[in-house]
Formats: sequence, C-alpha cells, structure tokens
Amino acid sequence: MNDDKTLVCRCEEVSLKTIRDTVQQFSCSSREVKLRTRAGMGYCGGRTCRHVIDTIVSDVNQQAVADEVQLSYRPPVRPMTFGVLGGCCHDNESC
Repeated sequence: MNDDKTLVCRCEEVSLKTIRDTVQQFSCSSREVKLRTRAGMGYCGGRTCRHVIDTIVSDVNQQAVADEVQLSYRPPVRPMTFGVLGGCCHDNESC
C-alpha cells in the first residue's frame, strides 16, 4: 500500500496517509490510532481494517505487532431476531 489516498477504514473513510501521519506525530499504538482517527469504529467494528491498521502501525514504528491489547470487535448491543428486523414482529412478541 503505497498510495496515501487508499482508504484503510472504509466505514469511517480514514486514509492510509491519515493513519501514517497520526502514528508518526504521536508515536501511537493501534488503539491510540483508533481513538484519534476513528479507524476501526465504523459499521463493521474493525472486522475489515483491524489487521491492516495493526500492520501499518508496526511498519511505521518499525516494531513487531505488540502484545498490547489489540483492537477488538464489537458485537451488536442487543441481539435481534430476523422477524424484528423485517418488521413483522415487535420486540416482545414471538413470531
């Protein structure tokens, strides 16, 4: 990935350049990059970009991916049935 306009996090539209600049300026970990840029905080919860962010951070910092707490995936707040999502049921009814 040499193109700085490449979107690393599509959900939050965070570019490779933004992540690189943030890591260089603040000497960030993956978690700090997430908090500073919102990369990994979109609809997918980091499932698409988490590994790429970790790799970019380790490349810029010239270190292996640290054993620190890595970015985590976030499940939905409350599980829902397909009936509720489709609109044929209400929260407390069974379909």
